Amino acid sequence: MKISTLCFLLKEKEILLAMKKRGFGQGKWNGYGGKVENEEIKQGATREVREEIGVIIEKEKLQEAAVINFYMADNHFFECHVFLVQEWSGTPVETDEMKPQWFALDQVPFHDMWPADQMWIPIVLSGKKIKATVQFDETGTVIQKFKWEKWE
Repeated sequence: MKISTLCFLLKEKEILLAMKKRGFGQGKWNGYGGKVENEEIKQGATREVREEIGVIIEKEKLQEAAVINFYMADNHFFECHVFLVQEWSGTPVETDEMKPQWFALDQVPFHDMWPADQMWIPIVLSGKKIKATVQFDETGTVIQKFKWEKWE
């Protein structure tokens, strides 16, 4: 099982999303993050954001929002730790991998995001802290089950 992170930068009533320009997820909007590499989860989250858009986040400023477990058939293939961020230093910049864009919270382009993200991101943005499970079929394209619970 792989462990990954995902950060959503928020200011007032806006969210900073990234258009993935290449590789896995190309053409989809998402937050910022990636695989945790021999490091603490929060350290991986801050590293990924710095690499992807050039902003610096202190680990203490990461607000835990969700842990999402993804399964393909019965295989637990990754666990994603989701953070909300309201304080950082630097200005987000476009990189070879990501193009940042601010969206009003009521205009998030869910139709251009991963189908599973369309299910759990609205819950997180409503202020709930959750643990969730997303189960795909064996092809990894059809969501068979989605469930979530509040996480204290």
